[in-house]
Amino acid sequence: MKEKFVKIGTYKIRYLEEGGSDGNILLLHGLGASAERWTHVIPHLSKKYHLIIPDLLGFGFSDKPSVDYTPEFFSQFIFDFLKTLGITKTSMIGSSLGGQIVAECAITQSKMIEKIVLVSPSGAMKQSTPTFDAYTLAALYPTPEGAKTAFQMMSGVHKEIDSTTIDGFIQRMTLPNAKMAFMSSILGIRNAVSLSERLVRILAPALIVWGKQDTLIPITYSKDFVSSIKNCQFVEMENSGHTPFVEEPEKFSEIVLKFLNQKMVISS
Repeated sequence: MKEKFVKIGTYKIRYLEEGGSDGNILLLHGLGASAERWTHVIPHLSKKYHLIIPDLLGFGFSDKPSVDYTPEFFSQFIFDFLKTLGITKTSMIGSSLGGQIVAECAITQSKMIEKIVLVSPSGAMKQSTPTFDAYTLAALYPTPEGAKTAFQMMSGVHKEIDSTTIDGFIQRMTLPNAKMAFMSSILGIRNAVSLSERLVRILAPALIVWGKQDTLIPITYSKDFVSSIKNCQFVEMENSGHTPFVEEPEKFSEIVLKFLNQKMVISS
């Protein structure tokens, strides 16, 4: 993968780039993560598609300004990022917070967006869960034990968590302003205008993927997305928790590639 940096206004953004020529895919990670969260699916998706994978503003090794990290702020950042890179057409895949950001982008009905994939997106859930509490605690007090516990709870079926995941999380959360951006993003999600009421505006073909074992954002919240988005397909991954692209990367990639290759008519 090629690591690159670009200036968006006054902010320096880090991103990874890899892949083929069948079209662009923008991949957006979740809360507290970085571009590396997509590592396991990059070899599969990049065989056909050109992948653009940023560290979201406020996360990873991108700048972390003292701003309000609202869904609207992130959405505008994404459009500015793509414009700066000269991207005029792309599909978007987002996990958790990244999924909510993709939905916010699609709600604008931008002609730039071809298809979207939302993986256990935030936005519908307003109260916390024990897994979310454990993850927040691990972010604010990053220790190997706390991070391991949170990621094991997130996987849903007690999968082994590799040391790279834990070490990378601790490294990112100890960077200057990382905790501020993390908590500001949580407040931005909780105080946002109801996403469910605005999902009907999404016209781009959509795929919702949710792990049945997800205890961070339980699968019951998928109903808000599936019932509201017009051109929507839904796939439940029975053996996955919150991050099926990490836990079952080959199966996840197969599902996504099948969706992206389908000819679909956009509703009006």
